[in-house]
Amino acid sequence: MNVAVRGGSDDDAAALAVGGATIVDETADPAVVVAVGDEAIRSAVADPPAAPLLPVTAAGGRHLVARDALDAAVAAVAAGDYRVASHPILGVHDDGDALARALRDVTLVTDAPASISEYALAVGDERLASVRADGVVLATPLGSDGYAAAAGGAVLEAGAGVAVVPIAPFSTTAETRVVDPDGTVTVSVEREGAVAVVADGVHRGVVDRGAAVRIDRVGSLDVVAPTGTENF
Repeated sequence: MNVAVRGGSDDDAAALAVGGATIVDETADPAVVVAVGDEAIRSAVADPPAAPLLPVTAAGGRHLVARDALDAAVAAVAAGDYRVASHPILGVHDDGDALARALRDVTLVTDAPASISEYALAVGDERLASVRADGVVLATPLGSDGYAAAAGGAVLEAGAGVAVVPIAPFSTTAETRVVDPDGTVTVSVEREGAVAVVADGVHRGVVDRGAAVRIDRVGSLDVVAPTGTENF
């Protein structure tokens, strides 16, 4: 099986060979593009691969391959033990200006330590809630087992939606939600103080009171999920 690789090291190339893969350039029509590490996975947002992506991180996850299981994951794909699922790419806008795109999660969080803000949440024209919290994270299924899960959100199956999770809410009754991935989520900052916008772990800007940050689906990415490994 021909695969192309973004990121990684010689050890990862060796693991691919053990799994039965031949490394080729992305222009050579690979069956899969293996992205090793966060930076390589983020590159798929700005430069989508022509083939499905196999995302690899140190720890792995529900939709991610653990680095030490790369050889087994590739062997499973080569044997046909895999599925391909479409995952949303989220666009982030503030007052019409594009701030970022994200494949895994978008977080609005107070920029100063030991401080909270207040956020109003809406999907389309429907106001969901107002919550005092350190921040709010919106996670796609691909990123739902990361920061969002640590903050109390559900781990999502592909196609399930987008998780909206308050971070350290002041109220014990604050709810997490899963919303339509094709809907527009607006997070409005209702309290004075700088709020950072972070997309896939990268700081993308700062907003303040009155900002209404819009997050919606702007594209999709096909992701390979091996079914013959313990990660899945």
